[in-house]
Amino acid sequence: RKDFLMITRIWQAWTDPEDADRYELLLTTQIFSAIRAKGISGLQRMELLRRAAGEEVEFMVIFRFSDADSIRAMTGGRMEQAYVPEAARNVLKRYESTARHFDCRFLSDDLKEVADA
Repeated sequence: RKDFLMITRIWQAWTDPEDADRYELLLTTQIFSAIRAKGISGLQRMELLRRAAGEEVEFMVIFRFSDADSIRAMTGGRMEQAYVPEAARNVLKRYESTARHFDCRFLSDDLKEVADA
């Protein structure tokens, strides 16, 4: 029995402001599509967050998986390994070489549900 709902994988990267739109487009039209095309059954959700951070633009990529094997299927075996295709490396100013993983202990899509608890 697992004691969590899913595994949340978080990874961050930064671009120069003039490259931010290009990187976002690359992620949303090519990289995320390529990951979906792998048919990883335990991949439940992909999210992209973006914010201006001084002289850079910061991106946070969040994946939600049902199990560790599904993460390994995406990364080629090493769970902590960042998944950064060459096309992304060419646009990024810097990025984390590893991702962080958290056990999701609570998740609600219905805020009323939380208020009534």
